[in-house]
Amino acid sequence: MSKIGKINISIPEKVKVALAGNNLNIEGPLGKKSIDIDLDLFNLDIKDGKEISLKPKKIDQDIKRLWGMKRSLINNAVIGSSQGYEKVLELIGVGYRAALKGNQLNLQLGYSHDINFDIPTGIKVVVEKQTTVKISGPDKQQVGAVISKLKTLRKIEPYKGKGIREKGQRVLKKEGKKK
Repeated sequence: MSKIGKINISIPEKVKVALAGNNLNIEGPLGKKSIDIDLDLFNLDIKDGKEISLKPKKIDQDIKRLWGMKRSLINNAVIGSSQGYEKVLELIGVGYRAALKGNQLNLQLGYSHDINFDIPTGIKVVVEKQTTVKISGPDKQQVGAVISKLKTLRKIEPYKGKGIREKGQRVLKKEGKKK
């Protein structure tokens, strides 16, 4: 039995879920998402529009793995369409700044030039302070991908801890040279 797969998914009031063929369509106030489900492997039950249960037709090692993954994908889509996902980045370093210019995020990260990052559709970026950037959207995978791309623009330096990091991320600092 999959520990994650056997847990039912509760649907908030604002979210509508419908099964059309092999596609599960999830629509909420923040967006739409369609997930492909193989109905030859799984039974999908939507109980009164309030709960989704996913059960396998036969159980073996591969289906146990798929079961938990599909349940997590459906749950992430339901949460994303109702509440959305949000992550906060901090720019730590002297002269490191962020600013919004139209559909681009302008970053000054200590290089000789500014970096203009194109914001993908479906992602909302808010610059709270010059050193704090809030990224939100309905798709958990897309928010994580944008965060990852931004973090690679200036990786965390191990001696002073300068760079781009997520809020709350711990950085192990190396000890400097001794006399």
